[in-house]
Amino acid sequence: MPKNKGKGGKNRKRGKNEADDEKRELVFKEDGQEYAQVLRMLGNGRCETMCIDGTKRLCHIRGKMHKKVWIAAGDIVLVGLRDYQDDKADVILKYMPDEARLLKAYGELPESTRLNEGIAGGLDEEDEGAGDDYIEFEDEDIDKI
Repeated sequence: MPKNKGKGGKNRKRGKNEADDEKRELVFKEDGQEYAQVLRMLGNGRCETMCIDGTKRLCHIRGKMHKKVWIAAGDIVLVGLRDYQDDKADVILKYMPDEARLLKAYGELPESTRLNEGIAGGLDEEDEGAGDDYIEFEDEDIDKI
C-alpha cells in the first residue's frame, strides 16, 4: 500500500482560506488599472463588468483567484486593462465590502455606485419605487386598531 505523503484531503484544503479575515492594506488603482462592478458571472472564469469610466468589459479572472476568491454580481473589483483589447480586462483583486465602502468614502468610486446590491445589472431609474413594499400608518390609525 502506498504511503501517505500529504497532510490531508480536500476538506483541509478548503479550510485554508480562513486566515483571510485579518485586515489587509487598501490597494488603490495605478496606471493601466480601473475599478469595476461585476454585472454578471459568465462561467469559465469570466465575468461582465461595468468599469467606472463607463465602459462595459468582459473580464477574465486570473488563475491565482480562480476557485479561491469567490466573485458574485455586484462586487467591486480592480481590473487590469489591456493595451491591445479595450473591451476586455483581467480581474486583479476583489474588494471586501468594508474596503469598497472606504473607496467610496475616499472619493475613488463615484457616489452613484451601489455597493450593497447583489445584482448590479439592469439598475434603471424606474426600478427605484419597486422597493416600497411597506405601509405607513398614522398615529390615529393605530389608536383605532
